[in-house]
Amino acid sequence: MREFIVEADGGSRGNPGPAGYGSVVLDAATGETLVEAAEFLGVATNNVAEYRGLLAGLRAAHELDPSAIVHVRMDSKLVVEQMSGRWKIKHPDMKPLAMEAARVFPPEQVTYEWIPREKNKHADRLANEAMDAGARGEQWSAAESTAELEAAAAKAEADVRAATVVGKVSSPGWAPADLGAPATFVLLRHGETPLTPQKRFSGSGGTNPSLSEAGREQAERAGAALARRGTIQAVVASPLARTRETAEIVARHLGLEVSIEEGLRETDFGAWEGLTFGEVRERYPDDLNRWLADPTAEPTGGGESFAATGARIEATREKLVAAYAGRTVLLVSHVTPIKTFVQLALGAPPAALFRMELSAAALSAVAYYADGNASVRLFNDTSHLR
Repeated sequence: MREFIVEADGGSRGNPGPAGYGSVVLDAATGETLVEAAEFLGVATNNVAEYRGLLAGLRAAHELDPSAIVHVRMDSKLVVEQMSGRWKIKHPDMKPLAMEAARVFPPEQVTYEWIPREKNKHADRLANEAMDAGARGEQWSAAESTAELEAAAAKAEADVRAATVVGKVSSPGWAPADLGAPATFVLLRHGETPLTPQKRFSGSGGTNPSLSEAGREQAERAGAALARRGTIQAVVASPLARTRETAEIVARHLGLEVSIEEGLRETDFGAWEGLTFGEVRERYPDDLNRWLADPTAEPTGGGESFAATGARIEATREKLVAAYAGRTVLLVSHVTPIKTFVQLALGAPPAALFRMELSAAALSAVAYYADGNASVRLFNDTSHLR
């Protein structure tokens, strides 16, 4: 039997005043966001908006699986206590909403828990997005929402602060709210090719393999997961066959076109293309040792050094940040470029590339703010493949 977590919130700027709600349905086992919902309500009270958020979240969970067990988490003590049956519902505006919410699932399938506001960031941000949209005379759009990534960043920042016992933590990636929405790059490594399971060097100068059957299935799963999240606004891919094919599969799920960016291509591994690490060690031991020790060293036969790849990715990053300011874009690329995006965002040395594991069809994410700071929000997520 499936289990869902529903987090919901509502707010009113005036109480009563311009109001909106936000709700999110999570997979209880994996924490994956399954559905986001938000709506501008016009003029209403805080409590009415909170009940409307609860109702929307329950309905979304019911559409996914009416037989599921649902655990509701809200920062409204009033709603939690009233829906749990411990407090009476007296207000005439809330009684019908509470009754409607109670009818969505049989009562034995739903439990309620109060949580502090700081643990309800995702739903809170959705509610505020809805109110912001209403102030512009618009309705909330899932395609433009950044609530999930902002909530993840807030949680990560809170975790860092909680873990800091002595001294100060320098955190340039935590940008102030007045910088506006960041350019967010969701980084997807291509699906498997016939060379991937064999762990062979496969860069820009090799045979340019296409996806295997397993790789195409991975791309389908990634596309379905990203479509459920609903935050991607554009798709950009490396020009190589495996990334273009991955991007096209994902883009079909998203209803978007694919743009090609030459700067996202994989490193050229020269004479090492198609070889395993062990084969390179056997044939070119001195060149391999230099390459492992020096980021300016090139692979045998005039390939591309990590330093050259880094400069290319840095230039590509600046180009794309300018082109997609304030938007969320999917970049479909390769192991070395994606690791380099993360390494640069962290300000880590090039040697950090050897300390990262990046699986086929894995998702990572980096947000870039207007002041030039970056925040790594996700790395090597493969939950959508399970």
